[in-house]
Amino acid sequence: MAKITDVARRAGVSASTVSYALSGKRPISTATRQRVEAAARELGYRPHAGARALAGRRSNVLALVAPLRAGIHVPVVMQFVASVVTAARRHDHDVLLLTQEEGEDGLRRVADTALVDALILMDVQLHDPRLPLLRTLDRPSVLIGFPRDCAGLTCIDLDFRSAGERCVEHLARLGHRVVALVGSPPEVYVRGTAFAQRVVQGFTAAADRGGLASAVHPCEATPAAARQVAERLLRDQPALTGVVVHNEAVLEPLVSAFEQLGLRVPGDLSVAAICPDELADRLHLTSVALPSAEVGERAVDLLMEKLAGGLVPEATLLQPTLNRRASTAARTTA
Repeated sequence: MAKITDVARRAGVSASTVSYALSGKRPISTATRQRVEAAARELGYRPHAGARALAGRRSNVLALVAPLRAGIHVPVVMQFVASVVTAARRHDHDVLLLTQEEGEDGLRRVADTALVDALILMDVQLHDPRLPLLRTLDRPSVLIGFPRDCAGLTCIDLDFRSAGERCVEHLARLGHRVVALVGSPPEVYVRGTAFAQRVVQGFTAAADRGGLASAVHPCEATPAAARQVAERLLRDQPALTGVVVHNEAVLEPLVSAFEQLGLRVPGDLSVAAICPDELADRLHLTSVALPSAEVGERAVDLLMEKLAGGLVPEATLLQPTLNRRASTAARTTA
């Protein structure tokens, strides 16, 4: 394992200069700092976490990696961001928000400096390419989301699989036998985004278990796409009486499209959603709420416990609660 003296020798500077360059405790010329950082990367050198703590080098800053990728509904992402920032301030920490695609290089760039004490990652994929590096970093981290393999990680999120199941089970209890899921934009599934994939898994499993006919339709986040999906559903599933929506951007135009096509909600078609409570309240939709405030707060609490040297569970799954509103009703027979 590389030592600070190895970095100093490679960069052609003293060990103290390496320390100052990586910690930011004293001003160092840009050229020297870049030379030191390059040498540290080449040698795989990272300051020991215990040494940083002994040196009192806590920055009281958390990095929140929330990439605004295509297909992500930004208002919902910002709810999670706001909850993390609010919770961090209660612990006297600030938040460095990173919204670009932060792959391995981005994480390494942040971790190789003294900018942040710990990291929170959002928009987690089932096979997330950031995870191998994340497991080796000497800074604690928490994922808002569940990859396929959670070993060695700390993850928290709504149980999206159960959320999909709850919606289908609710429709089945009301007598609906033909259901559809209007899901996230196609690119979200192509990336293998974990929460979207798990909703599909739960929806499909519950429909199969209950003997319901079902279909899954990804939908671009535009009113025109919502109209096209509504038309396709009625064409491909003429007996359709129940719809689950997991795409906040198209909820309102989708319901409007169904009504324009002659379907009354809930008289002819029951609609349930996985979405923020305030949106469901405004549209009077039966829904499973996204607990952004609780997820953000508990993610920060987990990080604070890890920074203090405590033990935390690898997995924290919040169980969904379905709130029944005016958009679902018992299926009527002709």
